[in-house]
Amino acid sequence: MTEPVDENRVERRATDLLPEEEAAGSDNPEEQAAAILAESDERTDHPEETRRESTQTPDPQDTDGPR
Repeated sequence: MTEPVDENRVERRATDLLPEEEAAGSDNPEEQAAAILAESDERTDHPEETRRESTQTPDPQDTDGPR
C-alpha cells in the first residue's frame, strides 16, 4: 500500500511542477498537489478498478495480443 498523502509529499509535489503545470499556473498549488497525489494513490492501490475507468489503459480482455 502506498503512503497516504501527507504534508511533505504535497509540498514536494506542489513545488516540483511539470513544465505544463508551471506554464498553466495554479491558484492553490498545494490543494492541486494533494488531489493529484490522492488520485495517483487510488490508481496504485486499486489498478483493477481504475483500469476500466481509464481511456489510456487498455483492458487486457480487449486486446488481441502482440501483432
